[in-house]
This record gives sequence, C-alpha cells and structure tokens, in this order.
Amino acid sequence: MNMKDTETLSKLMPAAAAANKEAVIEINNLKKSFGTQQVLTDLSLKLFKGENLVVLGKSGSGKSVLIKCIVGLLPSDGGTINVFDKDVIKLDNKELGELRQKIGFLFQSGALYDSMTVKQNLEFPLRRIRKNLNEKEIAEKINEVLENVGLADALNKMPSQLSGGMRKRISLARTIVVDPLIMLYDEPTTGLDPITSDEISTLIIDVQKKYKTSSIIITHDIKCALNTANRLIMLSEGEVYKEGKLKDFENSSDPMIKAFFN
Repeated sequence: MNMKDTETLSKLMPAAAAANKEAVIEINNLKKSFGTQQVLTDLSLKLFKGENLVVLGKSGSGKSVLIKCIVGLLPSDGGTINVFDKDVIKLDNKELGELRQKIGFLFQSGALYDSMTVKQNLEFPLRRIRKNLNEKEIAEKINEVLENVGLADALNKMPSQLSGGMRKRISLARTIVVDPLIMLYDEPTTGLDPITSDEISTLIIDVQKKYKTSSIIITHDIKCALNTANRLIMLSEGEVYKEGKLKDFENSSDPMIKAFFN
C-alpha cells in the first residue's frame, strides 16, 4: 500500500504511549474453543494506557472472539484476562457489570435499537450507567457526542433513516457517551465505502485524543490499520504471530505479512 494515501491521517495521530508502559489490559495464555475447533490456542498481549492497538488476522484467526472474551461476552477456556488489574474470568456478574461500564464496545453491526430514535439510543446507556445526571446534563452530553461525530442534526431520526456510515457514527456516539476508559472496535469500517471508512478512522483517532481512551481495533482493513494504529499485532493459528510498530510490518520479508500489506 502507498503510504502517501495515509499521510494526512497519520499526522493527526497522538504519539503512542511508549514511555508510559501502564497496561490497562493484560492477557496471558488465553484459550477458547468451540467444540473441536480451537480458535484461541495460547494468546498473550498487552494494551497500554492511551494507545490504539490494531489486531490483524485473516478470517477465523480469532480477532472478534478475543475482544468478546475481554468483556465476558464469551467465556474463555483457560488463561487470564486482566482489565484494570481485575481478572475478568473470575468476576461474578455484578463485578463484570461494573467493569463493563468502563469499556466501550463498538459492534460490527452497530447494534442500534431500531425502535428508538437517535436521542433515545443515546439516552439508554446514560440513564443506566450515569444515574447521577439530571435531564439537562443528559441533553448536554448527548449534544456533545453528536457534535463530536458530526451528526448533531440527527437527534430525532430513526436508525432506518440513516446511511451505513451515519449508523456507525451514531453507534460510536452511543459508545462514548458514558466516557469509557477502554474502547473495543470490532471491524469498524466493514461494509463502508472508502471515503466513509476514512472518516470513521479519523473519528477513532479523535476519540483517542478527546477522551484519552485506550483502544483495541479489530480489522482486516489495512488502510484503517495504517491510519489508526500506534502498535499492531497479527494473529495466526490462535496466537500472536507478530507484534510491533508499523515499520516492523512494512519492512518484514515474511510472506504472510507481505500478503497483508501489499
């Protein structure tokens, strides 16, 4: 891929948190199977405070399974998942619910409630999680996040009235409205045209800067990876195949890695 295509977005990115090695997520020897199919075999990684970590891999390599295990949507079969020094695997339902309030999860489908307006979609998590807010503060917070995703005029629209890119933006607004400390993005640009994909990549960077989030971005979209990553990890056969900075991947002579980046 020609890196000139990504120069503009790359200049917008904050520096990686290389100097600040505080891990907000630490995974060791994670295993997950579905019947006889072993998806994650021995996966270990860290997400450092303030960074965007992109996880690459071909279909079936376990990318989406990984982040679903992180938030307890899927139970793991072994290993440890520490989020803010708490082992997700050992948490009870109440403790897991409290931890999830600190984590934003942008689903691949967006997962908006089709029977609710944009306003109601954003109010829903606020009323459940930020119970101390009054009506004025809720309205102000909703307007703030809609401004941040460039859709302030969509407040009273239904999801069916939104384009695919707009739905993705509203889904992102609903995720950040409760001020998560960690963001998990599951294929954020899937199904979008190239221009809209670039806009979503820019929003991911903006969220990192404005909300000081630490993020894992699952993608097979190499341009999105190049635009958003402070650090990259490639999965293969259920474990980390390669980890490093962008230049480590670009300069690699490994045929598997070259196939992704060419």
